[in-house]
Amino acid sequence: MIRQSPFHDRVAAANQTSLWSHWSGHLVVDKYQMSEKFEYVAIRNAAGIFDSSPLYKYRIVGRDAERFLAGVLTRDIRTCRPGQAQYTIWCDDRGYVNEDGVVFRHGADEFLLTAAEPNLAYFRNLVGGLSVEITEVTYDHATLAIQGPNSRAILSQLTPEVEHLAFFDHVPAELGDVAVNISRTGFTGDLGYEIFCDAADANAVWDAVTEAGLPYGLLPFGQTALLMARIEAGLLLVNVDFEASRLAENDEHRSTPDELGLGWMLKGIDDDTRPFVGRNAIRRERADGTSRWKMMGLLVDPYDHAAKYTAADMVPPKDHTPVHEDMMVYDDAAQRVGYATSFMYSPMLQRHIALARIRPDLAKTGTRVNLEFTINHRYVQVGAEVARTPLFNPPRKTDVPSTSTSPGAAS
Repeated sequence: MIRQSPFHDRVAAANQTSLWSHWSGHLVVDKYQMSEKFEYVAIRNAAGIFDSSPLYKYRIVGRDAERFLAGVLTRDIRTCRPGQAQYTIWCDDRGYVNEDGVVFRHGADEFLLTAAEPNLAYFRNLVGGLSVEITEVTYDHATLAIQGPNSRAILSQLTPEVEHLAFFDHVPAELGDVAVNISRTGFTGDLGYEIFCDAADANAVWDAVTEAGLPYGLLPFGQTALLMARIEAGLLLVNVDFEASRLAENDEHRSTPDELGLGWMLKGIDDDTRPFVGRNAIRRERADGTSRWKMMGLLVDPYDHAAKYTAADMVPPKDHTPVHEDMMVYDDAAQRVGYATSFMYSPMLQRHIALARIRPDLAKTGTRVNLEFTINHRYVQVGAEVARTPLFNPPRKTDVPSTSTSPGAAS
């Protein structure tokens, strides 16, 4: 049975296209109006509102909750204090990434973990004799993302707690008479927040935010605009940029944290007080130098791109619609040295970009490679430059919160 989000009445009323898709068993809007680019522009220049309720949510409590998560999650949860959140991953015994998510610490022994795919049985099987209780609360909560340069100004009108909220911090608040929890998180790579509330309060929260957002150009945005923003931000998507190890068919479809460019999560890996799942395998990978790839950004050479198309009597396309298919990457000797998993024309950067796995010896920023396109039914290689992600990274995403709440002040 396909579920409806707690915000369904509101998103259905706003959806002018009647274009829907499925996300974790829920109906979700592809785009609210005919131009998904208009919704994307709202994210980057004003503010957008996105229903992220389908994310799976697990409440993890008990006197051993921290110890349990420290042994399961690759990133050290012990450094996360109450009121903070972490983007994190969890691996298998061989050091391959299973999935990613965001863990919110609400107290010494209380956490909320979100994930794109179901993981309840997987986590419960790892509890053993620890005093930990894991409960799925996916359908108890509604989640609403407010993203974009005006998001702080919009929410600050409703609750002053947002004004000075730091990146990846969260705080309990009230919107009118509705109790919520607000985090400075999101999946767009821009200034943004997410509101967690009881499912029964979803419509009240939607109404309060949309009314406050009217003077600031707030628009609802769908899946397509979200996926555009996340590629620019270098945010990885499961089943697109990587596959969950427990579901992958073979090791060609598995990835280690270093291969996904997530080695920054491994700070303290040599600390013997935290033997998390996959630690030994990851240490061996590093000691032996066996990483196969490194996830990097690619900036396509716009002049070479235009030249290859015009030489074929074609107009060079500039399509912002995300492409989630493998595109091969070669060196100048026509040897395959990687493959891209996400590709688009970036409206912000005004050039084609990609997220790609590159052979580690060629993954240095500025290295010249060639990305394969299909032009006139033939494979054609176009020059590209290896780049660090995020490819779009505005200072406002993490900056010290402004005190101004006037419309457009943050844009």
